[in-house]
Amino acid sequence: MKAAVFRGFDAPLAIEETPEPRPAEDELLVRVARCGICGSDLHMTREPAFGTRPGSVLGHEFAGEVVELGRAVQGFRVGDRVAVAPVRGCGRCPSCLAGEPAWCDQMLLQGGGYAELAVAKDRQCQRLPASTSVEDGALAEPLAVALHGVMLAGVTPGARVMVMGAGPIGLGVAYWARRLGATRVAVTDLTLLQAERAMEMGATAFIKADEDAVRAVNAALGGAPEVVFECVGRPGILSSAIEHVRPRGLIVMLGLCTTLDSFVPFHAVSKEVRILTSAFFNMGEYRAALDVLDGGRSSARAMVTDTVALQELPAVFEGLRQRTSQCKVLVRPE
Repeated sequence: MKAAVFRGFDAPLAIEETPEPRPAEDELLVRVARCGICGSDLHMTREPAFGTRPGSVLGHEFAGEVVELGRAVQGFRVGDRVAVAPVRGCGRCPSCLAGEPAWCDQMLLQGGGYAELAVAKDRQCQRLPASTSVEDGALAEPLAVALHGVMLAGVTPGARVMVMGAGPIGLGVAYWARRLGATRVAVTDLTLLQAERAMEMGATAFIKADEDAVRAVNAALGGAPEVVFECVGRPGILSSAIEHVRPRGLIVMLGLCTTLDSFVPFHAVSKEVRILTSAFFNMGEYRAALDVLDGGRSSARAMVTDTVALQELPAVFEGLRQRTSQCKVLVRPE
């Protein structure tokens, strides 16, 4: 089969012929129909902190068709269309049994979606309703990540919310915050490229992140934000979030920053700011993301800006390292 293979930190992904994976007894073999390009994949191919090894096939936001079943698999048939939750645990520990495989001692982030075929444990797979497309199935993972952050924040009806960063996770946070009752949601970014898309997905204001952003955000929200979601993952963003949030407010960090950062603790202490981190999702949140995508009418679909063939992936992948008008790009491996 063809796959986009990671060859090293200084090299683009390479399209190669690789052996077809074989499903273990509790696995499904999935013909990948769509796989999203995630910002974390961009990090994984540049930053050693993630431990990505040459020869790896990345891609963890995927959906497709079951083409083979392991002999112990039950509840699925060849031909089923499935979305794959990429957080894989042992399936037996208390965390896994509670639907939280992210906290299993054996947890790994499943890749393999940048290829024509991939395997996944049966417990990772969710059958897609007839009214849900595989394109929408590939959006379940980033939407679940965003939902997890919003749930941890405890966003309540009437809340004033700020989202820093207008990538797929930031836009997903805006989407869920509004669905859960936030009255006003201000999204900020360095450019206005995603302004229209953010408004379609739930933002009530889109503001360029510059020296006047605090005043502009407060004006748009009718006061300082009660919750600030950091969805950028770069040094300096946390310090800016502390500046924005109201006294005794909450900052939720979803951005992936792997380098040293700093802030002035006094600025946080003087406001009694709470800082919370958010990673992954649980299976209930993953299913909730699929539920809102059912029927193809969700405004969350607005995050998709392009679909490319597998052969195009290496060039598009490198292009996404630069600031462009793209938001969520899907790969079509078949």
